[in-house]
Amino acid sequence: MKKRILGIGGIFFKSADPKKLQLWYDKHLGLSMSGAGYHSFLWKDTAEPEKGRTEFSIFNNDTDYLNPSTSPFMINFRVENLEELLILLKQEGVEQIGNMDSYSYGKFAWIMDPDGNKIELWEPVDDGF
Repeated sequence: MKKRILGIGGIFFKSADPKKLQLWYDKHLGLSMSGAGYHSFLWKDTAEPEKGRTEFSIFNNDTDYLNPSTSPFMINFRVENLEELLILLKQEGVEQIGNMDSYSYGKFAWIMDPDGNKIELWEPVDDGF
């Protein structure tokens, strides 16, 4: 079996005023946000030739992207083989939310933890950015 989780792909959370909070993070912590409202941390794993990224993003309180969770945050985990992992998780009784989505920059699927937190699983194609 391959590794399940390779690292954190992103941290996403809600705010009543995302623009104001983005400006605070920029001013005080130097995290300039893109026009889409996220900051990318670029890095390179010394064991792998590919570069990677971890996203930090702030959403409006009324976003439905974190649904069906009522938590104000979601963690995105980078995974090695999403399809294989989803089969294992299903066998273990883990609830998958919706279907897996594929884009030029990777595959995504969502699960729920026992506390009702939505978790995003991402098999990245880092050079797709």
